Amino acid sequence: MSLRFGYGTNGLTDLRLDDALGLLADLGYDGVGLTLDHMHLDPMAPGLAARTRQVARRLTELGLSVTVETGARYVLDPRRKHGPSLLDPDPEGRAARTGLLVTAVQVAADLGAHAVHCFSGVTPEGTDTDTAWKRLDDAMGPVLDAARAAGVPLAVEPEPGHLVSVLADFHELRHRLGDPEPLGLTLDLGHCQCLEPATPADCVREAAPWLRHVQIEDMRRGVHEHLPFGDGEMDFPPILDALAASGYQGLTVVELPRHSHAGPELARTSLDFLRTKGART
Repeated sequence: MSLRFGYGTNGLTDLRLDDALGLLADLGYDGVGLTLDHMHLDPMAPGLAARTRQVARRLTELGLSVTVETGARYVLDPRRKHGPSLLDPDPEGRAARTGLLVTAVQVAADLGAHAVHCFSGVTPEGTDTDTAWKRLDDAMGPVLDAARAAGVPLAVEPEPGHLVSVLADFHELRHRLGDPEPLGLTLDLGHCQCLEPATPADCVREAAPWLRHVQIEDMRRGVHEHLPFGDGEMDFPPILDALAASGYQGLTVVELPRHSHAGPELARTSLDFLRTKGART
C-alpha cells in the first residue's frame, strides 16, 4: 500500500491558508494537516460555517485530503500556551477546550476530513494523577459523542510531558472509556523515537489497529524537538515500510511547527526525502 503524505499548516503560519494549500498541491502532496488557529480557519471567529465551506471547495479544487488538528498554541487563551486543557482545574476552562474540540469535529465533518487530532494536556501543578484521569475521562465524553454523531474518528496524540504521553497511556485512556468506537490514535513517529521503549517501526506495528492519524519528522532520543529530516537520529526506511504494511489509509503529515520561517522550502525538501526513503513501499 502506498503512503499518502501531507504537511501541517502549523509549519506554514507565515502563509495565508489559501496560499499554503496551493503550495502543497503544487509540490505534489496528497493532503494537509490543518491546525485550526487565528491565521488558518479561526474556530473562534464569526462565520465559521461559511469559511469552512470555502476551504472545503478549495481542497476539492486542489485534490487535497485533510486532517483537522487542534494543537494551536494560544487559540483559547492569549497568555497560556495550549491552555486551558482538558485537565484544567477550572471546570469552565475544561469546558472551553471540550467546546473547541466539538467545534473541530463539526469542521472536520464539513471538510470531509478523515480524523480530528487532539491531546490530553499537561497535568496541572498540584493535581494528583487520579484526579487528572477523571477530568480527562469526563471532558472526552461530549467530544466522543460529537465524533460518533458526525462519523469522524477522534485521534488522541500521546505527547511528551502530557498525561497521555506514550502509547501505554493511550491504551489506559481507551480502557477507561470502554474502548469507544470513535476513539483512535494519532501516532507522532518522532515522539516514538523520543520516548517509547520500542523502535518507531515497532510502535507502528503495535499501534496499527488504532491508527487514525500519523505525524512525522526527525527527532533525537530523549529530546522533544521536531527536526527537519536528516537532522535527527531516525532510520526512516523501516518506519515507512512498517507504516505501508500496517493498512493505515490516512495521511502521514510532516510536523515542523517551529520552522514556519522556512516552511515553503522545507515542504519541498521534506516530500523529496519521504519519497526517496519510502521508495521501497
